[in-house]
Amino acid sequence: MTDTVPASGTVHWIGVGLSTGGGLAALCDSDAVRHVRVWHRTEERAVEALAHLGLTGRAEPRAYTLAALSAELAPGDVVVSMLPAPEHAPLLAACVRGGAHFACSSYVSEAVLEHVPAAEAAGLVVLTECGLDPGIDHLFAHSLITRAEHAIGAGTSASYRLTSYCGGIPAVPNDFRYRFSWAPAGVLNALRSPARYIEEGAETVAERPWEVTRPQVIDGETFEVYPNRDSVPFVEQYELPTAWKARTFVRGTLRLDGWLSAWDSVFEELKGGGDERIGALARELAARYPTTDADRDRVVLAVSLDVDVDLDAEGVGEGDSDSGRRRSWSGRYLLDLEGDAAESAMARCVSRTLALGVRHILDGSLPPGLSRAAETARRSEEWLSELGGEGMEFRLTVG
Repeated sequence: MTDTVPASGTVHWIGVGLSTGGGLAALCDSDAVRHVRVWHRTEERAVEALAHLGLTGRAEPRAYTLAALSAELAPGDVVVSMLPAPEHAPLLAACVRGGAHFACSSYVSEAVLEHVPAAEAAGLVVLTECGLDPGIDHLFAHSLITRAEHAIGAGTSASYRLTSYCGGIPAVPNDFRYRFSWAPAGVLNALRSPARYIEEGAETVAERPWEVTRPQVIDGETFEVYPNRDSVPFVEQYELPTAWKARTFVRGTLRLDGWLSAWDSVFEELKGGGDERIGALARELAARYPTTDADRDRVVLAVSLDVDVDLDAEGVGEGDSDSGRRRSWSGRYLLDLEGDAAESAMARCVSRTLALGVRHILDGSLPPGLSRAAETARRSEEWLSELGGEGMEFRLTVG
């Protein structure tokens, strides 16, 4: 296998938006980092963003264009993209040409995958899905699956229910039951995409995800949840035992109770609006319901796993109470975090998880090619421990 290109110690952080927070400061403070360059639409905006984050003089502001960045890339640099997902592929292509590693918090796209073989051959890391959702949700899922395997046995015939729901919501509910804490167009376009998931043991597709919204009680509080994107490939990505059969497997979005009715007029627009209209609607809603300096956001991420042994297949009868075999296992992770004046909850979760991934690129512990947030059980526990030290409090319940 090709060796990983040693890190140079220079980090290029591209884009300073709503999801940039303490993770950037953590990289500026890291002993493994010699230079941090922050690229924004203009150098003036980069200067303003650094001042807002309290990082004036600790990072170098730059005006971003792909050509300008490419001219400054050196072998072993790390490029962190906070740009919209469609811009990742050309940025990764520039990284491959310049011998630089790449990191982002977004889902892997087909366009990005096209450049992964060249990156791997060149000894470059392509780190993706390393934020909140996707990111921390992966860590929680891997941890739960490993714990269940130890209790039940990976070779034991069983069925399971795995759900993972995440949402950025207002800490103080408003009439709209939402404030925009990340790209408004991304919020609406995610709702326009069909969702595929497993329910009652069968693959199911919801063409309009909001139409299958249901209540979900988490830690005594009622929320509304619905499936998001394509959950099915994550069955393989999470390396669930082949002897376990999925009864439910859903990765989805969480909203405040009452969201479905509050957004009724938005859904009507989504049903018939074209790209241009939806783009305009996103801007209108963002202007009407922004997360301002006076507001506090809240992030809730709940991942649960329930495993039930197939007693007939395992030869365990109802009266075999002395068999010593666990008949069921349940585990829950809950992250419920509120933002403060210094940093939003969304920015803390996304940027600090991404910064943790970058630090693992810098220390050479990630192999060349495609990586996602802690794809192994051992590394998941390590990352969760490290995030716990970053002011990210979460609760594990096992029963």
